[in-house]
Order: sequence, then C-alpha cells, then structure tokens
Amino acid sequence: MCLFRPTYYSKSIYDVPLSFFEENNIKIIFSDLDNTLDAFFEKEPTKRALKLVEDLKSVGVTLIITSNNHGDRVKNYAKKLGVECHYSSKKPLGYKLRRFIKNKNLNKKEILMVGDQILTDVISSKLTGVRVLLVEPVVNKDLVITKFNRFIDKIIRWFQHKFKILEKREVTNNGKK
Repeated sequence: MCLFRPTYYSKSIYDVPLSFFEENNIKIIFSDLDNTLDAFFEKEPTKRALKLVEDLKSVGVTLIITSNNHGDRVKNYAKKLGVECHYSSKKPLGYKLRRFIKNKNLNKKEILMVGDQILTDVISSKLTGVRVLLVEPVVNKDLVITKFNRFIDKIIRWFQHKFKILEKREVTNNGKK
C-alpha cells in the first residue's frame, strides 16, 4: 500500500459523474471542505456545492464533511449545506475517522473520501481503510498552515503525473478511464 497513491483522481468533485458513485457502490462521501468543496474563504456553500449535495441525494449518496478545520467554520457551513460534519478530524491520523465510522456503524466499503491534499486526505484514507478521490484545489490560495503541506504535495503530484499514476486513476465523464 502506497500512502501517497489515491484510489481515484479527478480535477474536481464537480466533474465526477453520478454514475461513478453508483457503479462503485459508494453510499457515503467523506468530503474535505476547504479547497475541495469550496475555497477556504467561502463562508457559505456556493450554488454548485448545494447542487452537488442535491444530486448526490438523488442517487442515494450521503455527503459528510470531514475537515481538520475547527468547529464553528465547519458546523456553520455544513448546516447551510444541509449535511452532517466531522470537524477537527486530525487528518492524516486515522483514529478519529475510524472511531466516527464505528460509532455510526458505517461500512468502509461504501465510503469514499474526497480531498485536495495528499498529506492529509490521501494518507488519512489509507490509514482509515477507505477509498479516496484526490482532486485539485478549488483555488490556488491557501491558509498559512497549509502552505508547507502544499509544497510537499506539489512534489509528490509532479512524480505521480510524470509516471502517469494519477492519469491511470482518473475519473472522467465516461466513468473511470
């Protein structure tokens, strides 16, 4: 198991066709918030985030925000989006998400984590035992705390693109390539 290698890759969660979730038996999406669903400076869900949740519900998929950000930001955003949230997730450490999965009696085989960072989202999914969709950041700006991770992330992505690792895992409008 390579901790840096995502199960799937897409430019954005918004580019993934709904049929992909059905075909891969995905019932629950653990989605990162900042720079995955929306830019970190967005205080409220954008129209496309609201539409995504509505579309996912129409095919029986539940989105749960899993973020390292603190309670107020995540809870307020999730409430306005109409979804459950798990804040201060301590990604990449997997123990809080494993506990959340156990307490909610969720099936790991039906969960897909979605995130924009290899050092937090991808590693966390590997340690938690769920599949992961790596996406590109929504914006090219980051919080100061994220800048170091993003620097390392860019180096890892460069190698993954060079050896076509991400391209082999890319999800397109036609499903998985």
